[in-house]
Amino acid sequence: MADPLERHTMVKTSAAAWTAVMARHPEFAEHAIVEGWARDGRPLIVRRPGCSDPAGKIPLGLPLPPSHGKRRIAVALDAGEIIERKPPPLLADAAASAPAAWQDTIGRLVRLCPETRTFGSLAWQHLTGLPYLSDHSDLDLLWPARATEQASTLPLEIAGIARQAPMRLDGEIICAAGGVQWRELTGTDADEVLVKRQSGVHSTTRAAFLAGGTS
Repeated sequence: MADPLERHTMVKTSAAAWTAVMARHPEFAEHAIVEGWARDGRPLIVRRPGCSDPAGKIPLGLPLPPSHGKRRIAVALDAGEIIERKPPPLLADAAASAPAAWQDTIGRLVRLCPETRTFGSLAWQHLTGLPYLSDHSDLDLLWPARATEQASTLPLEIAGIARQAPMRLDGEIICAAGGVQWRELTGTDADEVLVKRQSGVHSTTRAAFLAGGTS
């Protein structure tokens, strides 16, 4: 059996499976771009399940670009309908799709943590070739912390870069326990933080999260 898919995993589905999705959701037809999404080889992203998602299916999301109203399409598929799964793109790889004004900040982030990945507007523009970025876009990132010491130092190092960045830096530091919004980890060890996983959200202290930083 395949391992469960965690949040932010990028997946592709077969054209036949997507045709079945369109049949189940005729309301999607108002957006012509959605009908050909799988045929054009474009991905979807794993999201946390909602109350209306069928049990046993994989909850997926598709954020449309601003030119199509920025609507978020939610679907759920069987594992067998997924033909490819990958982590979100590395920030270093997606940098070519970023505005010139972002390049210095991206360079600093990549030097800080070469394994940094991106999952928001920059990722979607990079993966689809469609215009997702605007003057108001955030840079959404995932920082995988491979050791407790690294997890402890990352938040303040990110904060130093964020103070000089032309865009807002958003995203999570990922440890074995799950992901925490990086700004929450700039507080004291006793502060509570929200840890997000595919299975749900729970709270713990900053110290407890960082102590489980190995993965």
